[in-house]
Amino acid sequence: MSQKLAILGSTGSIGTQTLDIVSQNPDDLQVVAMSCGKNIDLFEKQIRKYTPSLVSIANEELAKDLKTRLSDMDNIEIVYGMEGLIAVATYDKADTVVTAVVGMIGVQPTIAAINAGKTIALANKETLVTAGHIIMPLAKQKGVSILPVDSEHSAIFQSLNGERHNEISKILLTASGGPFRGRTLEELENVKLEDALKHPNWSMGAKITIDSATMINKGLEVMEAKWLFGVNLNQIEVVVHPQSILHSAVEFMDGAVIGQMGTPDMRLPILYALFYPNRKTLYAEPLDLFKVGTLTFEKPDMETFYGLSLAYDAMDAGGNVPTVFNAANERAVAKFLNNKIKFLEIPEIVSESMINVDFIQSPTIEQVLETEQMTYDFIESRW
Repeated sequence: MSQKLAILGSTGSIGTQTLDIVSQNPDDLQVVAMSCGKNIDLFEKQIRKYTPSLVSIANEELAKDLKTRLSDMDNIEIVYGMEGLIAVATYDKADTVVTAVVGMIGVQPTIAAINAGKTIALANKETLVTAGHIIMPLAKQKGVSILPVDSEHSAIFQSLNGERHNEISKILLTASGGPFRGRTLEELENVKLEDALKHPNWSMGAKITIDSATMINKGLEVMEAKWLFGVNLNQIEVVVHPQSILHSAVEFMDGAVIGQMGTPDMRLPILYALFYPNRKTLYAEPLDLFKVGTLTFEKPDMETFYGLSLAYDAMDAGGNVPTVFNAANERAVAKFLNNKIKFLEIPEIVSESMINVDFIQSPTIEQVLETEQMTYDFIESRW
């Protein structure tokens, strides 16, 4: 019997690679619902290929256009907006929800999916960064599995298989260092957008690629790891590993270090999450250690890439500060992608927002969303 998937964000980097895995495993996986933002051309092609019963798009205007385009196809329900995302996330025919959207837009649909008892294949970092204090207890209460899709968190998850979590000494969270590894603040002063979008190892969406260049992406992953694996902040150590072969590792109390290696291919962690606890063949080039030759490891430069340091500060402060950190970064990256600010203004905006937005100790989901808006309002008043 095939596993039935609902995919949030089917036209993005993780979404398209998830569909690639579906194509490789047609007897085992079936897409019954999916959503996209505004990439209607690609979405239409995906719908025609995978024939889901329920689809959602960003807004009403696009939904009308999609309905016209799909007039020759029967039995497809078209919804839109946040209500549409939640409908896809809670679709009764789906077993597993792949949360592949980027940004805080993923929070409410993920909570709805957990309440509906769905297995969560989580690729949306922002969900745990901003609402981990709500989501992890809820998942436990509902008996729902949250399976990480990020390559680093999947590696940690795999390294912990069969091990006791209370025997963890520390998590070694690897980072490629991005395109600007080894640069100074002065050298980053005038970097261009096209330079920041050139990741040395991974093929990802624009927002995550910029996050990797600032190393804020690694900060978000530190926060996510704390919630996923129930460890303290001081047990998570970021290790710069330029080759991106060791995807992360766990050091145990006896000194043993167990890690997971592979080529830099996001389909591997997606495949693992979809078929856990079993493994399936991935039709891709296998890791050739002779070809790789050398693996190197460095400490991160927390002064030049101080966005990473700010992430530790935000998690240490707790409350709604991680939400401020995340929302400020989202807005700052959007401004950089539109050539409105310089590269080094991204962490500056994050830092200023963390100082200026009102603190809330234990935010509800409503307060998390209010914090997001307060952060946006503060940034628009200054930049």
